[in-house]
Amino acid sequence: MALLRMVKNGITHVNLKFLRRSALIKLLCLCWVFLTVFSQLPLKAENSDKYPSKELTIICPWAPGGGSDKISRKLAELLEEELQYPVSVVNRTGGSGVVGFMAGASAEPDGHTLTLITAEIGTLYWMGITNLRYHSFTNIAVFNIDPAAIIVRENSKWKTLEELQNAIISRPQKLIASGTAKGGIWDLFRAGWLDKLGIKETYLRWYPSNGAAPALNSLIAGHVDVVICSLPEAAGLIAAGKVRPLAVMAAKRNPCYPKVPTLIEKGVNFTGYNFRGLAVPQGTPVATVEKLEKCLAKVVKSPQFTEFMESYGFNLSYLKGPKLNNFLKDRDRAFGRLIKQTGLLK
Repeated sequence: MALLRMVKNGITHVNLKFLRRSALIKLLCLCWVFLTVFSQLPLKAENSDKYPSKELTIICPWAPGGGSDKISRKLAELLEEELQYPVSVVNRTGGSGVVGFMAGASAEPDGHTLTLITAEIGTLYWMGITNLRYHSFTNIAVFNIDPAAIIVRENSKWKTLEELQNAIISRPQKLIASGTAKGGIWDLFRAGWLDKLGIKETYLRWYPSNGAAPALNSLIAGHVDVVICSLPEAAGLIAAGKVRPLAVMAAKRNPCYPKVPTLIEKGVNFTGYNFRGLAVPQGTPVATVEKLEKCLAKVVKSPQFTEFMESYGFNLSYLKGPKLNNFLKDRDRAFGRLIKQTGLLK
């Protein structure tokens, strides 16, 4: 009997140890599941009152002096006043915009690094240059949409769009255009324009640049014959009488430049629009993104920013939320179709 009691007690002792170990394992599994699930949820509880906590940076993927740079610096100035923290602009050029976009997308997702996104975020993937696309970021808003223009030197022998087009057709690959990097948005619109003329995009060669400003300098110096960029980016040189726009790739004329015809008016059924907006890295806390959007909306609608944009002829168009996502998705698809259609996809 004593032996039997010893055996039973031993079994009970073993069972209790097993049950305790089993309960501990289950508890650890539940903790792991809890942490895994909640780590995937948006950080909605993030306290936006603690943001910002240090200097902010706006990454501009294009060269100093161009339209994107000008807008970035004005935004930085006004956001600094609104957020009460320093905001600086860093020009990260190269790789057709990839260098700047990559730096912005891979930055710490704490809301202190913003990226000026341009239409190239919808073209680079289709060109096979990068895997980055519009959804590689958390997009805050798009606030500027501007059409491309065809610009020559003031002393150019081509006084009209028709004269320039005839020269391109009669002298294939002799004339050179510039405006941005190879595969950039202005290059794409060059190809789209030529496609509507019924000629190959190679008829008008492309000289890559890090933005409109260096391209316009090359135009004045006589290194290129044509620049494709927005009218606001060339505003200073137009006013100074150094360059002359021949046409704008829009549905209607720019009120600031009423004498510049559209391509459609000239019988070429093509439009091409660049856009600009602000984005932060994926994973940025929701509360931080919401605070940034409110600040950006306030800045963009302010008299200071409105007057700045109007003085250069930049268009103001504010898109956020679902409308923004639909717009970026639509542009991505449209650019993909145009790249394939014009032969820029290698």
